[in-house]
Amino acid sequence: MVLIKEFRVVLPCSVQEYQVGQLYSVAEASKNETGGGEGIEVLTNEPYEKDGEKGQYTHKIYHLKSKVPGFVRMLAPEGSLVFHEKAWNAYPYCRTIVTNEYMKDDFFIKIETWHKPDLGTIENVHNLDPNTWKTVEIVHIDIADRSQVEPADYKADEDPALFQSVKTKRGPLGPNWKKDLANNQDCPQMCAYKLVTIKFKWWGLQNKVENFIQKQEKRIFTNFHRQLFCWIDKWINLTMEDIRRMEDETQKELEALRNQGQVRGTSAAHDE
Repeated sequence: MVLIKEFRVVLPCSVQEYQVGQLYSVAEASKNETGGGEGIEVLTNEPYEKDGEKGQYTHKIYHLKSKVPGFVRMLAPEGSLVFHEKAWNAYPYCRTIVTNEYMKDDFFIKIETWHKPDLGTIENVHNLDPNTWKTVEIVHIDIADRSQVEPADYKADEDPALFQSVKTKRGPLGPNWKKDLANNQDCPQMCAYKLVTIKFKWWGLQNKVENFIQKQEKRIFTNFHRQLFCWIDKWINLTMEDIRRMEDETQKELEALRNQGQVRGTSAAHDE
């Protein structure tokens, strides 16, 4: 058995704008998760073309010892908490697969995302077979709803309910912002449909870990998209050339950060 959920994240930006915003925010967020021997190492970041699909391929290694729950750390041998993330970004479709060499075929996280110019109303956008689709839990993430944010993660300067963009005049997002968006022809809209499939085959821990990972994915998607919107003035005027240049600089910066300083970012300690 695998656990599958579809997270739907609606945003007041266009699919085209989001492509730049997402890449900018990934680069910035990576820095916040890296330091003290842990974090993200970028091995590959290059264009690819396969079976008629074209896009950008990345291969990253996550060194995550402090970011997995304690009950896994107690059982996992030293050096096993290293995860490989391979991503094929054929925007507006993206596919990411996370694996672990120690667990091999007994573990993977697959995230498939379609970015569509709507308010999250498409059913089965990933075209799953009907029997699989019946098992999928749909989770709506509201970036302006503070109750969906863990208290430890809350930052007032990353709160879409408080933020207004100087350059686009979008925000602050009120309690009925999605309804307002539906009635506003002037403001672009989109939804990221993120299908997350998790397999963790470890006797006695399977359900606990699969549920923990899905909870972490929801937390990451929520925080990430709140940041993305509140950083809009930093990325709205960037081109894809700017982004690629920034990614090269970030890759070098991550290498330096990982080898110095303290462990940073989204710790899993309070989930134990």
